[in-house]
Formats: sequence, C-alpha cells, structure tokens
Amino acid sequence: MSEDFERLKSYFEKKWATKAQLKKYVQFGKISPEEYETITGEPYEVI
Repeated sequence: MSEDFERLKSYFEKKWATKAQLKKYVQFGKISPEEYETITGEPYEVI
C-alpha cells in the first residue's frame, strides 16, 4: 500500500474526497489503480 492510501481512504469514507479527486491521485502516481478500486469499490478506468 502507498503512503497515502489510508489517509485517502479515510477522506473518501468521510466524504472529504470524491472519486474524481481520487482519480487525480492515481494520475499523479500517489495511489495505484488497485488502491483506487479498494477505496471506491469501482474499477479505475482511464478516460
């Protein structure tokens, strides 16, 4: 797990972060697509 995973997971659960924001973290390499899926319950799809 990345350094930011637990923090971002907590933010998402508290509704402090959106799926769109988490996708940005994937694009910036802060979390992996697999971590995005773990946090949101949805697969990461490149747009």
